[in-house]
Amino acid sequence: MTAPILRRLADLRAKHSDWIRAGERIGVVPTMGALHAGHLSLVEAAKATCDRVIVTIFVNPKQFNNPEDLANYPRTEHEDAEKLAPYGVDVIYVPDPEEIYPAGFATGVTVEGVTDVMEGACRPGHFDGVATVVAKLFLQTGAHQAFFGEKDYQQLMVVRRMARDLDIPIEVIGCPTVREASGLAMSSRNLRLSPQGLEKAGRLHPVLMRLAGELATGKPFSPLAEAAKAEIAAADFDEVEYLSLCSAEDLRPLDRSDGPARIFVAAWLEGVRLIDNVAAM
Repeated sequence: MTAPILRRLADLRAKHSDWIRAGERIGVVPTMGALHAGHLSLVEAAKATCDRVIVTIFVNPKQFNNPEDLANYPRTEHEDAEKLAPYGVDVIYVPDPEEIYPAGFATGVTVEGVTDVMEGACRPGHFDGVATVVAKLFLQTGAHQAFFGEKDYQQLMVVRRMARDLDIPIEVIGCPTVREASGLAMSSRNLRLSPQGLEKAGRLHPVLMRLAGELATGKPFSPLAEAAKAEIAAADFDEVEYLSLCSAEDLRPLDRSDGPARIFVAAWLEGVRLIDNVAAM
């Protein structure tokens, strides 16, 4: 059965009030739509621990640096609702833009520290947009738990810090990255790749895994990273925007994986920006 699609905050809060009065636990899965198996795995995780599940779909203009990227982002609301139907979610919240950014909206959320590197450095203002819209969705849904994929690991860290610092009473849960058979991390942007591009994109994850294996032997990151970048270029990627080793706890740049760490990459292929990360230890 397809879940009801709500577009007004007042309607969502009416549902929420009934659930709270009944003592039910609410989970939220924030998305920008174009749902794939990765998103659906988050819905499964939410269903496993929550009495009620809200999936939000909102293509947030404030987190896009490139107007063309915003214009090209896939919008597939009808198909998304059909994909969610077997999971028995309680509400699909697709807010009208004025429900998120009403006339005169003048407030933003900035998270420092964990936004200084990688995506934050390459896409100025991106995480301000993420933190602002997620804070609003947390407050609008009143959820007890929120579910995010580890594919966007830096985003996960930003959202956790934001919720903690603003005393929003919600538990932010990270769920494992879901991958294609090739190892390619599932992403809505993969829809923009040609069949040949998808085949090439599948070569990225094995490079990261080999790099993680070499780091586990105690070797320094810098020379290994140069070799890995050359391997990615040889796989016909257009550009490696960054390849970084960072602490898994606070995203400090590292040169050796002598504690919990992750390898992060952003690379361009066929005009599509792909990101991924794997544990380094």
